[in-house]
Amino acid sequence: MTVDYKASVFLPKTDFPMRAGLPKQEPGHLERWEKMGLYARQRRESKGRDKFVLHDGPPYANGHLHIGHALNKILKDVISRSQQMQGKDSVYVPGWDCHGLPIEWKIEEEYRKKGKDKDAVPVAEFRRQCREFAEKWIDVQRSEFKRLGVLGDWSNPYVTMDYFAEAQTVRELGKFLMNGSLYRGAKPVMWSVVEKTALAEAEIEYHDHTSTTIWVRFPVVSSPVAALAGADVVIWTTTPWTMPGNRALAYGAALEYAVYRVTDVAEGALVKAGDRLLLAPALAEEVMKVGKFTAEVEAAVSGADLAGTLCAHPLRGQGYDFDVPMLAGEFVTADQGTGIVHQAPGHGEDDFMLCREHGIAVPETVQDDGTYAAHIPLFAGQHVYKVAPAVIEALTGAGRLLAHGKLVHSYPHSWRSKAPLIYRTTSQWFISMEANDLRAKALQAIDDTRFVPAVGKNRLRSMIEQRPDWCVSRQRTWGTPITVFVNKATGEPLRDQAVLDRITAAVEARGADAWFEDNPQSFLGDSYKAEDYEQVFDVLDVWFDSGSTHSFVLEHREDLHWPADLYLEGSDQHRGWFHSSLLEACGTRGRAPYNAVLTHGFTLDEQGRKMSKSLGNTIAPQDVVNEYGADILRLWVISTDYANDQRIGPEILKQTAETYRRLRNTLRYMLGALDGFTADEAVTDVAAMPELERWVLHRLAELDGVVRQCCHDFTFHTLFAELNAFCTSDLSAFYFDIRKDALYCDAPNDPVRRACRTVMNTLFNALVKWMAPFLVFTAEEAWLCRNPGEEVSVHLTTFDAIPADWRDDALAERWEAVRKVRRVVLGALEGARNAKVIGASLQAHPQVYAPADLLAQIDGVDMADVCITSGITLNAADAPDGAYALPDVAGVGAVVETASGEKCQRCWKVLPDVGSHSHDGVCGRCDEAVTAMAGAVA
Repeated sequence: MTVDYKASVFLPKTDFPMRAGLPKQEPGHLERWEKMGLYARQRRESKGRDKFVLHDGPPYANGHLHIGHALNKILKDVISRSQQMQGKDSVYVPGWDCHGLPIEWKIEEEYRKKGKDKDAVPVAEFRRQCREFAEKWIDVQRSEFKRLGVLGDWSNPYVTMDYFAEAQTVRELGKFLMNGSLYRGAKPVMWSVVEKTALAEAEIEYHDHTSTTIWVRFPVVSSPVAALAGADVVIWTTTPWTMPGNRALAYGAALEYAVYRVTDVAEGALVKAGDRLLLAPALAEEVMKVGKFTAEVEAAVSGADLAGTLCAHPLRGQGYDFDVPMLAGEFVTADQGTGIVHQAPGHGEDDFMLCREHGIAVPETVQDDGTYAAHIPLFAGQHVYKVAPAVIEALTGAGRLLAHGKLVHSYPHSWRSKAPLIYRTTSQWFISMEANDLRAKALQAIDDTRFVPAVGKNRLRSMIEQRPDWCVSRQRTWGTPITVFVNKATGEPLRDQAVLDRITAAVEARGADAWFEDNPQSFLGDSYKAEDYEQVFDVLDVWFDSGSTHSFVLEHREDLHWPADLYLEGSDQHRGWFHSSLLEACGTRGRAPYNAVLTHGFTLDEQGRKMSKSLGNTIAPQDVVNEYGADILRLWVISTDYANDQRIGPEILKQTAETYRRLRNTLRYMLGALDGFTADEAVTDVAAMPELERWVLHRLAELDGVVRQCCHDFTFHTLFAELNAFCTSDLSAFYFDIRKDALYCDAPNDPVRRACRTVMNTLFNALVKWMAPFLVFTAEEAWLCRNPGEEVSVHLTTFDAIPADWRDDALAERWEAVRKVRRVVLGALEGARNAKVIGASLQAHPQVYAPADLLAQIDGVDMADVCITSGITLNAADAPDGAYALPDVAGVGAVVETASGEKCQRCWKVLPDVGSHSHDGVCGRCDEAVTAMAGAVA
């Protein structure tokens, strides 16, 4: 007779659903955390602990978040939360960068659409619109960041346009002014003719650009080299527009040159037979090819002998009636061109330095908007972007063009307007890298800083070693002004602390607008007359703003400390925020504002391509959240090796969602298995537990060390891989699989079942807490299933203290042998199922053959339970032919036989004693369990 024993079996029971429904569920957690004041609760409950301060690199407040923002902020959140759960007071204050060109550009775009002239708008009105634009996007981005589960002091962030922040930035600049590091000088800088301002290196990106190339002949006027009489010196350049600014030619003193006499010309050549040209022999063949001529060497000339040679500008007689000296330049090579480099000191760094060294003045040729000044012969009013044809025509008409062509090469562009940039020598404000030993201090600070990954150190160090003085001025309107007065008579900036104090007081009270609106005499006081001073209206490079955040955030908030424990941004910030913060702090405090720097790579699509709207391969974090939920995006972040570029796309997100499903099912299974578990059921003596439970606790102890080390190293992809493997291989496919029978069928007070549930409880607590920094919503959902309450949160807990004595390497070695044998048996069972020898594994009684020493190692382990069979026989003998074996488990074979007996109606094992007990159709174990259970069904 068949009896229904279902009511006596402890099937898993939980309200934790298999389908997460994260997009709908997560906002509820956010509302709950907001209501309970989770962040403030953390601060109160963490008072007195060691602080961990991750200083937020401010994103720019000018649009919706992109996937790079999501990666960055989620990684910061995971680190902050993991430090909090290790027992620290992890304070996270988000911030925003608000000044600068991107916002100003947006407001100007609106003006252009309406046909307005930005320069005709009062400064105060324009700045007000910029401020309102930034405020709008701060609110949008704050909401989007919070939706990603990022926890921080969102009600009290820092903002670079706050009055106090602006005042503090002015104070920081004042320190450089007072110590003599800040000076005004003319130097070549990267200039945007579209945005009419100098750009910082971090605002520059490189794209392929097609340039017009020209080979130009400079007639020799005089030279100590007799062979140069009547010859032309040939140069090659990719910037024809710089020809009006030419004032010298550079040669390599150690290079060899030669005078070539043209012997033959092809159709279309611009030279004629008999022309004599100075070229570097290494490049002469290429010049002849593009110039469509052949030539022979008339005289060899050493570079050093060219000193004192004077040439005429190729447009002499048309307003360019000056001599062009030949100067030795260390930067000249024979790699490309002609071996001679034309020098336009207004449009190149090497050009500027070489001409200044020889007392050659810098001509002012190109205006802010990229047009030539009115006094420039032939080209006045023309734009540098469009002037190449006119230059070629003029040179051809003068008989001085040898050839022209096209070249596709990597060229600097503005990251905002996407327009190509030019080098332009202008009067700018600089912070000296040498005054007050700023470069040396910065290099020492780099050596004293921890870099993750370590390669970041060398990258930043090489930049500091080679960088020129820091150009901190911009010719814009929306920013923190350079609050400096310059003596009109001497040209020297006014260095007076009392004046600075009056300026900063006004800025702190009414914002930086005060500098533009107030009477300058109110700042100068009674000691100086306003008419004697020029008031500077340039604004600071925004990198100076963000580089100063450490001063008005870390130093002035009681909940933080200086220096920060960590700065974290993308690898491009070695030339951006890491860089400017380092220089600002070293220049004012003598050390870096951070103890450690972590960098991550960029986010690419699934094919490894850079994301762009034109390719249609962008992934918006808002779309991911709406489709999958924020926890899926967070899981993707920690599953990738952020030190390198990461990939994301539809297929990767599907895989991530599948991984999440498996992790969620692990939690769900444990919650179901723990239904009704209380402290009274727990086994407190670990030594009394079965070996399998002690092995699980051993693995927990191992993992605890891995988790804490990964949190220290910030290697979260390793942490994820270890946790995922543990849940998938050690738990789901091994421990849970084996103990399912004991959980379902053992009596409530059975020692094995109690030990299993005790370990399950320990597992659950540890795993949920380890997952909490990245699966913030799922961990909370699971935690509340076991710990309900309005004021309860897993994010108010810390990682469990795992006893060190749970680690048992000898036991682990024994169970590694058990798992090897089990793998062979499971393979044999799968083959038997496929061959229809058995249906379920409980119908089997395998014969296992293994070396005696291996059997001795696993002696005492119930291998039938481990392999989920109704019985098993272990034989210390060689496996017979046809036995199932694995190549990596030497000497072990298995043959599947069917189990003898009847199927137990409760546990489904096939055993000889089924039907011989007081309850019909059950085995002895189930008979005792049913008897022991109140309300058992007969």
